[in-house]
Amino acid sequence: MIYIATTTINPPTKALKLFAKNKNCKLIVALDKKSKRFNLKNSVVLSTKYQEKKWPKLSKLIGWNCIQRRNFAILEAYNRGAEVIALIDDDNIPYKNWFKNIYVDKKINCKEILTNKKIFDPVGYTNHSNLWHRGLPLELVNNRKYKIGKKNLIRPDIQANFWNGDPDIDAVCRMIFKPECNFKKSLFPFFSKKISPFNSQNTLISRKVVRDYFLFPHIGRMDDIWASFYVTSKNYKVIYNEPTVYQQRNVHNLIKDFKDEYIGYTNSLNLVENLYKDSNNIYKFLPKKSSLAFDEWKKITG
Repeated sequence: MIYIATTTINPPTKALKLFAKNKNCKLIVALDKKSKRFNLKNSVVLSTKYQEKKWPKLSKLIGWNCIQRRNFAILEAYNRGAEVIALIDDDNIPYKNWFKNIYVDKKINCKEILTNKKIFDPVGYTNHSNLWHRGLPLELVNNRKYKIGKKNLIRPDIQANFWNGDPDIDAVCRMIFKPECNFKKSLFPFFSKKISPFNSQNTLISRKVVRDYFLFPHIGRMDDIWASFYVTSKNYKVIYNEPTVYQQRNVHNLIKDFKDEYIGYTNSLNLVENLYKDSNNIYKFLPKKSSLAFDEWKKITG
């Protein structure tokens, strides 16, 4: 059983309906104050009252009307004994292969991608190397060089699957290129030993990662990116796998996205440099309320 965690303010989307149909999955949806009426068979729906009652302190620290309500779907899956938790967005339509080739906590031969930079950009290695993953410091965009290393037998703690269609790139990249992507399957899977970004829109994590994997509130669109920097700095093994969804991206205001990413543009490179020294340096970059929320998360999952 794969538990799938998400949040939405929309009625059941095509993507969520397809995830809920699969008998080998259990979809958990954390509602928000702005959520429209939501009724979907074969899913677990966490009402706002349920979240407030079960996790009152964390709920208050995270706040409402934000995508970080997804944290409560993760907690619900964790409390139900989930060994693997998938994180998805409501606009990522699964292919048939989504439900296959799940490698978390299993041994897999995987090629290593080498770089002498402090951060590995998984998108930069692909056939769409002109683009870059959301969260990559802009200072590194024009300085990405990769080599293919040897294959290694590894047991991944995290599996970050890619996405065709509208990829997960930042507002600057999207305004310049407006891409429609079709990533080559033959390039996958791969991994890097460097700190690297991955998102919460099509990623699977092992149960043992949950205590350290927190979608930080109050830092805009860096919530899942800084979470990925943090867990990779703690040496959890991440593999990047072929596209298993097609993203029909919900409507976004790109200028608002840009503003919500600004904290990353100005701080992410410095953050990563500090994380290499000590993963606890994450606290130096978080707002106080976000730090308190992370501490509460650790208490709940500890």
